Amino acid sequence: MLCTLHPLIIRHRCHFAAECVPVDLVLVITVCAVATVLLFDYTNGFHDAANVVATVIASRAMSPAQAVLVVAVFEFLGPLLGGTAVANTIGGFVDLAGVPVMLSLGILLAGSIGAIGWNLLTWWKGIPSSSSHALVGGLVGAVVSSAGVDHVVWGFSALADGHLSGVTKVLLALVLSPLLGFLVGYLIHRFLSLLFRAARPTLNRHLRLSQYVTTAGLAFAHGANDAQKSMGILTLVLLLGGFIPSFDVPLWVMLVCAIAMTAGVLTGGWRIVRTLGFAVYKVRPLHALDSQLTSATVILSASLVGAPVSTSHVVASSIMGIGASERPRSVRWGKAGEIVATWVITIPASAAAGAIVLLLLRPLLD
Repeated sequence: MLCTLHPLIIRHRCHFAAECVPVDLVLVITVCAVATVLLFDYTNGFHDAANVVATVIASRAMSPAQAVLVVAVFEFLGPLLGGTAVANTIGGFVDLAGVPVMLSLGILLAGSIGAIGWNLLTWWKGIPSSSSHALVGGLVGAVVSSAGVDHVVWGFSALADGHLSGVTKVLLALVLSPLLGFLVGYLIHRFLSLLFRAARPTLNRHLRLSQYVTTAGLAFAHGANDAQKSMGILTLVLLLGGFIPSFDVPLWVMLVCAIAMTAGVLTGGWRIVRTLGFAVYKVRPLHALDSQLTSATVILSASLVGAPVSTSHVVASSIMGIGASERPRSVRWGKAGEIVATWVITIPASAAAGAIVLLLLRPLLD
């Protein structure tokens, strides 16, 4: 809704706040927020591409160029065909009703910047951290530091009634998914090891060929789940800025998020490939197939129920489960412990980053 308070200044009224602010300022902060969310989407693809291709490269089923090509195609299709259930979950765990429009947009901007910073730091260290945890932490930190804890949809009361919503749903999904990855990886590897225990060495060739299918499935699952997080935040930015009437993810938002994530995949972070492919457990063709099958199953199942999960956590935990089912002593538990420790500190660290960025931006938002 537009209202004229000065002949030279057109002001904009947001659906979520009763105040009027200059429309040019709203436009500038909205454009900045959109660009930052897409940059987060890019770093998500950049950071998590390694999680998708690590096992297929480590097992020598594909060359890096082949793996990236297959993954890029199916990463692009995932956001377009994977629905919007996860986007709806991500878009609903913060409640910005009554928060000034400029501050609301600043919160989304600061939270995304905090998540980007954590993604780049963990990529630099070669640690398979979670972009999902980083985004949740960044947004919660920005909201709490500026609008207060009441503007986070924690979901505790809904949980008491037997329903999952808000941060509770997000955190439960992020905690359970690596446990499922470990357990399913353990069981699948046990089953396939028994099934193929009398197989000839030529089986490895068939296992490598099978990984074209499982890698494509994992890439699709990653695109379907992870890109939806950016879709949810981007849609919320457009809604707060008054550019769409309701929280319905537009087709063009799906498309640009798919493009941004695919671009990130094409320039993926190879440091993490070494960690997942060799540093936790030495991956062979059967291990790679089991990990891809496990990860794709867990992530796609989560997407169907709107649960945002971490591809990094699922892939890494599946490798741990596979190693534990075969030779527990061969698993580098020290390295695995470093990865788990990074998982634990991701949300508080990115929350602190989001809060700091918001404090730096605050003079521009008031």
